[in-house]
Amino acid sequence: MNEAELHQNSIIIDGLIIARWGRELFEDMHRGGLTAANCTVSVWEDFQATVDNIVQVNELIEENSDLVIKVRTTEDIRKAKEQGKTGIIMGFQNAHAFEDQLGYIQIFKDLGVGVVQMCYNTQNLIGTGCYERDGGLSGFGREVVAEMNRVGIMCDLSHVGSKTSEEVILESRKPVCYSHCLPSGLKEHPRNKSDHELKFIAERGGFVGVTMFTPFLKKGPDATIDDYVEAIAYIVEIVGEDQVGIGTDFTQGQDKAFFDWLTHDKGYARELTQFGKIVNPEGIRTVGEFPNLTAALLRNGFSVELTRKIMGENWLRVLGDVWGD
Repeated sequence: MNEAELHQNSIIIDGLIIARWGRELFEDMHRGGLTAANCTVSVWEDFQATVDNIVQVNELIEENSDLVIKVRTTEDIRKAKEQGKTGIIMGFQNAHAFEDQLGYIQIFKDLGVGVVQMCYNTQNLIGTGCYERDGGLSGFGREVVAEMNRVGIMCDLSHVGSKTSEEVILESRKPVCYSHCLPSGLKEHPRNKSDHELKFIAERGGFVGVTMFTPFLKKGPDATIDDYVEAIAYIVEIVGEDQVGIGTDFTQGQDKAFFDWLTHDKGYARELTQFGKIVNPEGIRTVGEFPNLTAALLRNGFSVELTRKIMGENWLRVLGDVWGD
């Protein structure tokens, strides 16, 4: 089996995409052979604004049903593969949309939300993000984790502070994840995770999605797809081959105003960080170039079996563990 056939025959799952939603992107997902993706529908938005976003995504999925389907279960991901479509998993990058209402968690699960990040960069009612002093998981936060476990929504810790992350990992009865992160062992950055943090989540059944967001990669905007594979290999070495997947953090089609909104607290307050030049690694600039990643893993000595696992099978298994299907 050659690399193109391997990609075509494999389940390909991206653990985080926050691109500009629309038919152009869905067509590129199809070109890239993407089976499913965790697609961000909430960052700084409250309950009502997030529901409005979900309404828009539902309409987009309906209008483009020849290319995409909505994912609620792992069976839906398999169905997407069979039909040659991309499954849209709705996810949050901040639990702010839960506000102070535990009952909203069930509401969002019923609407199809499968992954929720506990905090986005700063403090919320649950805990602390990675860009300020970390006060850990709040009492309310413990209730949120328990309710997310109960309804079957995965806890994501990618932008979450170290102490809060540790306490969520210990509190959760189901696997939690860093859906999109890189190792600080290759580049020191507030968003990157230490070897200890990577070991800690893996030893407790957690999962690591590896991002290719170049501000966090060793070579920055000069990074290539092989530099991305180097980061994947580094993390595999620490956590093992069954607890690693892809979480690109594709921001395809987004403009400067969007990044300004992301990098300011609450979308408008103090500036938290500056990314500098944002360009994806050479070789995987767009979602449509996803087959190049399968080829790059093989070229860098990954076995066919391990490549399949990293490209999607591991995600499929852990999502099933959390969702219960």
